Amino acid sequence: MTDKSPATPSQKRPPAMPMIVLIGVALALAAGLVLGNFMPARATQCEAQPARAAALDAAAVGALAALSGTGTGRGYADMTFVDAAGKPAAIRDFAGKKLLVNFWASWCVPCRAEMPALDALAGDYNSDGFMVLPVNLDIGEGGLAKAGKFLAEGGFAQLPLYADSSFAAFERLKTEAVAIGLPATLLLDEKGCELAVLQGPAEWDTPDGHKVIAALIGG
Repeated sequence: MTDKSPATPSQKRPPAMPMIVLIGVALALAAGLVLGNFMPARATQCEAQPARAAALDAAAVGALAALSGTGTGRGYADMTFVDAAGKPAAIRDFAGKKLLVNFWASWCVPCRAEMPALDALAGDYNSDGFMVLPVNLDIGEGGLAKAGKFLAEGGFAQLPLYADSSFAAFERLKTEAVAIGLPATLLLDEKGCELAVLQGPAEWDTPDGHKVIAALIGG
């Protein structure tokens, strides 16, 4: 008589745990960027600062006339990106420094033209209390490498490499109607609170640009 008993299951291979862990880490990093950057810049994050915004608005003349003082209470301490090594970073990591945060991409011609002035500005003013913080927005897996190559070839030694290849940080600005295109610049206080915004490029390394930075640092 034929044996009808169930066959013994074949021995299974152990799961590829290292690969599972790596995938989990990658997903967690991506989720952190998306959650941090698609969260609106809530007005409750910061107190309104009309006086500081007005001082920057008054300083924004000539080559910086397009800059607008805001100070309405939007905050970006939770805005996330990565550093040159791909490690997570956020605006809150620079607490204590007033920031010029410039959003740029290597494919953006006005962004590229603005880089020498930003590099010079950083060389003149970067300190314990102020920093030019560029955030690259080249999309895709090779975006970070492309941005690094551009900065290296341009000799922009004063500009660190930070990037958000998901573009989520800029989508957040668009959602808040803070910016509609690149380049875009935020002037933030030492807590990551917005004081002024600029849509489009500017001649930062000019007396007009220096006047705005002096107003930011001294405010």
